[in-house]
Amino acid sequence: MSRLAEVLEDLRAEGDQLEDLVVPLPPEGWRTPTPAAGWDVAHQVAHLAWTDECAIAALTDRAAWDATLAEAVADPDGFTDSAAAQGAEAPPGRLLDRWRTSRASLADALRAVPDGERIPWFGPPMSATSMATARFMETWAHGRDVAAALGVELPADDRVRHVVHLGVRTRAFSYAVRGRSVPDAEVRVRLTLPGGDEVSYGPSDAAGSLTGSAYDFALVVTQRLHPDDADLSADGPEAGEWLRLAQAFAGPPGPGRPAVGG
Repeated sequence: MSRLAEVLEDLRAEGDQLEDLVVPLPPEGWRTPTPAAGWDVAHQVAHLAWTDECAIAALTDRAAWDATLAEAVADPDGFTDSAAAQGAEAPPGRLLDRWRTSRASLADALRAVPDGERIPWFGPPMSATSMATARFMETWAHGRDVAAALGVELPADDRVRHVVHLGVRTRAFSYAVRGRSVPDAEVRVRLTLPGGDEVSYGPSDAAGSLTGSAYDFALVVTQRLHPDDADLSADGPEAGEWLRLAQAFAGPPGPGRPAVGG
């Protein structure tokens, strides 16, 4: 199985898991507030459908993509919230159908991307595999928001490795989106996946190191968990600073979640 096929299969499974949570909900259940301020369950699903559609436009309709990008530039702070709010107004069944359609269409479009082609995005252009990984990250993170809203604990499985990979790859972006230069010093990352395997990045002689739970690292880089509440150990100022800036998603700097009791 190719790397792209692997990510797309895990993306499908992650989307199916979230769909299983929302399908049984009565209409009022879609209005359940989630940990994301101002967003209910419908907002979360609408956001996933909308970002899938944005990615499809970036892949297949350059004029539509350029128009979307222009809207984002005109309102960088409110653009995402506005799209989610508009999508959340649809009846649950129609919203669910929209998301199902966008999920399937995006997977097909990504499979058709020629090797080496870069896809424009709100951040740096990406390969098809990187785009699939980014869509996995979003589905994983927003799925945790929905689960928290519904009082459900989703299983911690090794699919989280895709979020970890993206979180490491976006270290420089986490600084750039805040107008800062990434430090020259490298950080060695060694994290344990839920299944017990270890994933590692960076040189063994790096100035700083980051160790601990891969699942918690994924929650931190998607800003679903404050670094102070994570099962992570940061050795060196570079590692600690990175955790406080980490942002694996495109767009303006996110506020993150407050520390428990903070």
